[in-house]
Amino acid sequence: MKIGGLQRVSLIDYQGFICAVVFSEGCNFRCPYCHNPELVDPCLFRTCIKENDVIEFLNTRKGKLDAVSITGGEPTIQPHLTAFIRQVKKMGFAVKMDTNGSHPQIIKNLLSEELLDFIAMDVKAPMDRYKDVIKAQVNTDFIKESISLILKAKIPYEFRTTIVQSQLDENDILEIARLLPKANSYILQKFMPTKTLDNKFLKEKSWPDEKLQNIKTILENEISSVTIR
Repeated sequence: MKIGGLQRVSLIDYQGFICAVVFSEGCNFRCPYCHNPELVDPCLFRTCIKENDVIEFLNTRKGKLDAVSITGGEPTIQPHLTAFIRQVKKMGFAVKMDTNGSHPQIIKNLLSEELLDFIAMDVKAPMDRYKDVIKAQVNTDFIKESISLILKAKIPYEFRTTIVQSQLDENDILEIARLLPKANSYILQKFMPTKTLDNKFLKEKSWPDEKLQNIKTILENEISSVTIR
């Protein structure tokens, strides 16, 4: 697996767990507001960390870490993802994975093998606006299939949308929410212009707090837990 980074300990990436964070290198989306450009733009790629080195590190952290969070980039484009997770699970760690939902078959396989303990999916936009927001080609049927798989999953999950003022309005969020009927958790992520794939987005903003609170109140009529993060 191409590993572009390793955070040896995190108290925030997997709520309630002390975890290491493995950053996979490469992504099939080109969201201009992405805050991990060094994992998306091949021109910014660094020398990958050897998979064996990560496994050796995790071996030294048994009993000290609870879990491993796998993020990116986009983990599901990695051909050796499943084999890597199998190794991590055999070591006794819980596994959380972040995904953009573009490869539902991978998600389905991981869930059927019970290799995931938590899954988080970013839902970028309403289906008819997906390509405009992610700046890449995508089969939105795959996005919808991934949503359906996660809604039916027997593990904790969350859906997330990053709120960039120029990209999404209230109607867009309401339309996204309709794709998540009776979801247990939906996160409205404030866009933070600290580092972006497209430098023009360093001047962009999230919505004002009042606007975020208003949409949160509306969404709570249909979704069990709505959080502004």
